[in-house]
Amino acid sequence: MNEVRLGIDVACRAAHQASLADETGKFLWQGWKFQTTTDELDALWAKIPNDVSVVVVMEPTRNAWVPLAAWLTAKGASVSVVPPEQSADLRDYYNKHTKTDRLDSKMLARMPMLHPEGLRVVDHLGPAEPLKRAVRHRSSIQKRRTAAAMRLDALLELMGPAWLDVFGSVSYGKTAVAVLERYANPHALRKLGR
Repeated sequence: MNEVRLGIDVACRAAHQASLADETGKFLWQGWKFQTTTDELDALWAKIPNDVSVVVVMEPTRNAWVPLAAWLTAKGASVSVVPPEQSADLRDYYNKHTKTDRLDSKMLARMPMLHPEGLRVVDHLGPAEPLKRAVRHRSSIQKRRTAAAMRLDALLELMGPAWLDVFGSVSYGKTAVAVLERYANPHALRKLGR
């Protein structure tokens, strides 16, 4: 089975641009503009020859690359991204020889031939990972808050049994924390009541 390389210059608001090259780097077509819609993606896929293995190469531009990667992966393509630090180096080199400041779809289509070890195969889709990290971070904060509240409970127990009755347990609100910060000494707190 022959392999073709689809280079996609991902745009956030404008149309994406794609070019298709064969294994030797010869372009089958180039400069195809499309949006991230099912109809336009179907039209793009229809331009690719049948019975070939498709390798897609793109630069991960914000989150605009994720729906493209998901759609193309579902069609059976192998999606690879050029890491941002590497694409910056490539862009600097490429800018010396062209007038554009973006990695062009033709260069991306030739990347597997020019620098195959520089590609990263997409095995998961981007936005899910930051969400997982945020959930883990929130869970960590909750665990630390609970541990701090339990420590406060233990310290209040040492001060006397009535303290826990007054402040409650584990759910220290702003008022309880403010009082404990200023008047943790029972004698100082009692003087306020006079």
